[in-house]
Amino acid sequence: MTLEVKNLSYSYGRHQVLNNVSLTAAEGQCVCLLGANGAGKTTLFRCVLGLLSGYSGDILLDGESCRQLSVRELARRIAYVPQAHSPAFNYSVFDTVLMGTSVLTDVLRTPGASEADVAQKMLEMMQIADLADRGFAELSGGERQLVLISRALAQQSRVIVMDEPTANLDYGNQLMVMRQAKQLAGQGYLVVLSTHSPELALLFADQVIVLDDGVIDASGDAQTVLTPAVIHKTYGVTVELHQVPTTWGDVPMVVPDVGLYDRFIA
Repeated sequence: MTLEVKNLSYSYGRHQVLNNVSLTAAEGQCVCLLGANGAGKTTLFRCVLGLLSGYSGDILLDGESCRQLSVRELARRIAYVPQAHSPAFNYSVFDTVLMGTSVLTDVLRTPGASEADVAQKMLEMMQIADLADRGFAELSGGERQLVLISRALAQQSRVIVMDEPTANLDYGNQLMVMRQAKQLAGQGYLVVLSTHSPELALLFADQVIVLDDGVIDASGDAQTVLTPAVIHKTYGVTVELHQVPTTWGDVPMVVPDVGLYDRFIA
């Protein structure tokens, strides 16, 4: 599955949020979208997901314009993992994932044995089958994100869009969720996610896209794109990049300017 965004522009009234954005991403990739608050990341995702119409340009899946796809057809190709989810009822983990199979059935038919099998397989793929009977509201933040990813996978879509999936998670859960995203890309999915962490992008991304005020400021390989100059322009902080040797190879690390802490303390 290939996702192409061609000359995409979108405005809220007179306020232009995206301006002539173009990108290409293919299955087998973990693509990280970075940018300051208000750069246009969420609007870009909402256009790709079909939640916003009225944009100029085009969005194509395997060469077919998303404008030609119905809501159900689009849902069978692209799945969405929100930043957070608070259901009105404390559904079990299994039932939460089973909800993702609704696009696989007729509108008036409830999920059956085949859909239950899909839900079970997705839980096993994400290594959380032991949580199946737990209530969603009883889970940790990291566990909830894995359940939401499982629900997205249950749609049988090959493109997974994640809106800041590591937001509000502790460091261990951030790494756990990003590792799963990277593994999904290794299994042939196209994973496109937004993050505010250059460190996570350097560790896990196959491609990085940096948005700045509605335009793509830089794109390409993470270690090529995420230079100190780009990070400074994007987030307004001075950093250094260091390669830290480990038993599995050199790992990139972003080190903020020490003077930054001096200013906070002064």
